[in-house]
Amino acid sequence: MDKSSSCQNEKRKPALRHMGIQSVAALIQNANFKGFFTGKIYTGAGKNVCVPGLNCYSCPGAVGACPLGSLQNYLSGMKFRFPYYVLGLLLFFGALLGRAVCGFLCPFGFLQDLLYLIPFYKKNKFFADKFLRYLKYGVLLFLVILLPLSTPLTPAFCKYMCPSGTLSGIILGLWNSSIRKQMGSLFHWKLLVLLIIVVTALIVWRPFCKYLCPLGAFYGFFNRIALWRMHLDRSACISCGACSKACRMNIDPSKKPNSMECVRCGDCVRACPVKALHQGFCSPVQKKES
Repeated sequence: MDKSSSCQNEKRKPALRHMGIQSVAALIQNANFKGFFTGKIYTGAGKNVCVPGLNCYSCPGAVGACPLGSLQNYLSGMKFRFPYYVLGLLLFFGALLGRAVCGFLCPFGFLQDLLYLIPFYKKNKFFADKFLRYLKYGVLLFLVILLPLSTPLTPAFCKYMCPSGTLSGIILGLWNSSIRKQMGSLFHWKLLVLLIIVVTALIVWRPFCKYLCPLGAFYGFFNRIALWRMHLDRSACISCGACSKACRMNIDPSKKPNSMECVRCGDCVRACPVKALHQGFCSPVQKKES
């Protein structure tokens, strides 16, 4: 075996390991498998606990609660209650992992990765990309915080946008005719949003994560201080640009290894020819020259 094929195999193994972690995380968060065949939502004790990623409470397989849905339920209640529990969990996940949650633990992020594997026209870099990235902060501010606060009993993000919730509605509708009858124009709007995301995910890597996800926007604020972070050995870096070329989030890890946009997928780590990049809870020990 030549060096080039050996190198490709080394890169493929960590990538497959990454997707393996994602699949296990998705299965754990949707372990109520019989729900997918009966259309019945799990209502056990697990629903009192928020999972770290975007995973709709109403998904028949979900065994936990979505942190965004839970946060909005607190904020849009008839009587305001400060979301100590939900906010505390979000702060914990953010401080511990940052957007590694997006890269490894989010079921909807995993779905987008699977869609991107389908052979299709690919275009990750285009002019509007850097401007569209600000949309997710607007979604976080207006749909997740301000509208629920100002409109009682209206979890706006769940109601008007959440693609995970739309998928859950489709599954429930397949099994329950009364739910199908209630699917009006609002659900058709959400179907359109989901369709746009799905089609775009064939072309652009993780478009929802890049442009619309309020959970990713929140976790991004922690990337620079999270315990799990990217470490760059600047003394080893040869500025070859391999990491920047490999990054599908369009980041230059040699300049901003802990960018708010980084989802810790590890593509840059695998691409670095001198192993100057590393991600984890601690920086690797540098060997001193004798």
